[in-house]
Amino acid sequence: MRRRPGRVLWQRARDVADAVSLPEPFDAEAFVASLAAERGRPIELMPANAPEGAPCGLLMSTERADYILYPTNTTALHRRHILLHEVGHLLCGHTGPDGGADGIAIDAAAGRQLMPNLSPELVRRVLGRTTYTETEEREAELVASLLAQRVVRPGEPREPARGVPDGVRRFDSVFGGRPRRRSP
Repeated sequence: MRRRPGRVLWQRARDVADAVSLPEPFDAEAFVASLAAERGRPIELMPANAPEGAPCGLLMSTERADYILYPTNTTALHRRHILLHEVGHLLCGHTGPDGGADGIAIDAAAGRQLMPNLSPELVRRVLGRTTYTETEEREAELVASLLAQRVVRPGEPREPARGVPDGVRRFDSVFGGRPRRRSP
C-alpha cells in the first residue's frame, strides 16, 4: 500500500517534534540554548523590527553559527510561532536549494533592512541558503504547530469561547492525542 505524501509529511513532522525536549514552562532562550548544545553548534536569536513586507522570520546559517531573526513588532504568540518555525527548519535538516535570482533578490532586500550591520556580501551569501521548497516550508510549519501545541501550559484553559463551531473545538484532534516527551 502506497502512503499519501501528505500523510508522510505529517508523520515525519510528528517524529521530529516528538524527539524534541521542551523546557517547562517554555522559555525560548533556554530552549534554543539547549538545542544548540545538543547540536554542538551555536544558535543566536536576533530580534529585529521587521519592516512591512519583510519575511516574518529568517534562518541564516554560516560556518560559525545559525542565526534566527524574529520580529519584535508582533505579538508574543506570533514571535514564538516564528521561532518554532525557524527551529523546525533546523530540526528537519533543511538546507534549501541554491535558490533562483528572484528569491535571493527579495530576501536580500529584506535582509538589508533586517540586518543593516552585516556586510552585503555576507547577507547575499547566507540568504542564498534561506529559500526553501514548498514541502520544506510545510514541514517546518507542521513541526512549529506541533511544538506550539505542546508549549501550552496544561493548567491554561484550552476550550474555545462559546459560539465557536464544533470543528474548531475538535482542532486538537488534528495534532493527535499521543503523549509528548517533555524535559524534566
